[in-house]
Amino acid sequence: MLYRYSEVFRTLIGVADLVLVALAWCAAYAIRFHSGLPVMRGVPDFSLYLQALIPIVPVWFVLLYGHGLYQPQRTGSLLSEAGRILRVAATAVLGLVALNFFAGGYFYSRGVVAIFALLAPASIIALRIAVRSGLRALRRRGYNLRYVLIVGGGDLAGEIIDRIRAHPGTGLRVRGVLAEGPRSQSTLRGIPIVGNYAALKELVRSKHERVDQVILAVDRNETDALEKLLADLDDEVVNVNLVPDLLHVLTLHSSVENLDGLPVINLRETPLLGWAAIAKRIFDVVTGSIALLVAAPLMALIAGAIAITSGRPVFYVQERMGLDGRVFSMLKFRTMSREAEADSGPVWAQRGDPRRTRLGSFLRRFSLDELPQLWNVIKGEMSLVGPRPERPVFIEQFRGEIPGYMLRHKVKAGMTGWAQIHGWRGNTSLHNRIEHDLYYIQHWSLGLDLRILIRTLWRGVSDPNAY
Repeated sequence: MLYRYSEVFRTLIGVADLVLVALAWCAAYAIRFHSGLPVMRGVPDFSLYLQALIPIVPVWFVLLYGHGLYQPQRTGSLLSEAGRILRVAATAVLGLVALNFFAGGYFYSRGVVAIFALLAPASIIALRIAVRSGLRALRRRGYNLRYVLIVGGGDLAGEIIDRIRAHPGTGLRVRGVLAEGPRSQSTLRGIPIVGNYAALKELVRSKHERVDQVILAVDRNETDALEKLLADLDDEVVNVNLVPDLLHVLTLHSSVENLDGLPVINLRETPLLGWAAIAKRIFDVVTGSIALLVAAPLMALIAGAIAITSGRPVFYVQERMGLDGRVFSMLKFRTMSREAEADSGPVWAQRGDPRRTRLGSFLRRFSLDELPQLWNVIKGEMSLVGPRPERPVFIEQFRGEIPGYMLRHKVKAGMTGWAQIHGWRGNTSLHNRIEHDLYYIQHWSLGLDLRILIRTLWRGVSDPNAY
């Protein structure tokens, strides 16, 4: 069975990766100096470039291994794997350039380095595509399959079945489900329920239907049963996986860390870490600066109109809560009377709110009062896209009433967001708004940000909840 030799297989993949890296370096030299491209300073000795492989190959191996590219990839996506390979390539090439610069000696051709930076990751990704395609073809023919028995009859077990079905290329096949208690159905998500927990040892040892892997997915109220199941599997050779019942816990991006050998599950980790955070910040600064320059004449006109019609101050500064619960001062054009909350205290704006000035009604209707927040974006207190920030006085009320409300503060607050383009702005359902905010955090990408900004441009002038 191929899966029995997966470690050997991954080692061969590692060797192939390093061979491809070396060939890519040599090919880059050949393309640059022997393909007809103009050479201004003569063709350097190839031995100089062969010597460079002495540091290049080990560095690539360490980086590829460190990024988990030689771990089992049955359940990983090709896109995720390709992303890690590109990060390795970027790190390795930048390291090569830095080493060459600071160490001195012979300076390698920038053309060779650039071609290598394209060839090396492209060839490794191509190898991964070929390997995955080959394995899928084998699995379609019944080879390299792993048969799974799922223990648990609740929503968690059903979720595991759905995910295994969604990724047939993993080669996992569900043999059946074990569930306790009275059952009105004989299947779970189309998979037969083949017995209760007491049948576990018999099924694992069955000579008629092979079971390679047992996935324990019992409900959180079955702790005693879990201990008994683990004890039953203690003297079995089958692989055992435990999936904790955390579906009831609202999570963002979950991950598992190793604390000196102790697995630690992160339930609430923002996706905006590392390069993702840098990319979003660059996007905010560049796009926000351009937007501020374009909007500057209109903002000057609005400021003058406010000063003439209702006097100063032109801007309204209000405390809002942003990233990690930090409070900042958010800027808006003033659209209400100067003493709007003197009698009522902090309250949300209502449709037809009498506190609005005549010009303020117009500005709020077309969301023009939000334009000064571009300065908050450039300063780094806000983002162009994210959950809309709320006032601390309201947050103290909402955090105890709405499950998961504070999770929206795991990213920077935004001028617009996923909830707003779906109509959940102003005095609308907070539960729906939080649901959309969490969806945005879980599925964040620069492409999603751009999509939200484009939809905001037309929705901002037609949203009935903008008052």
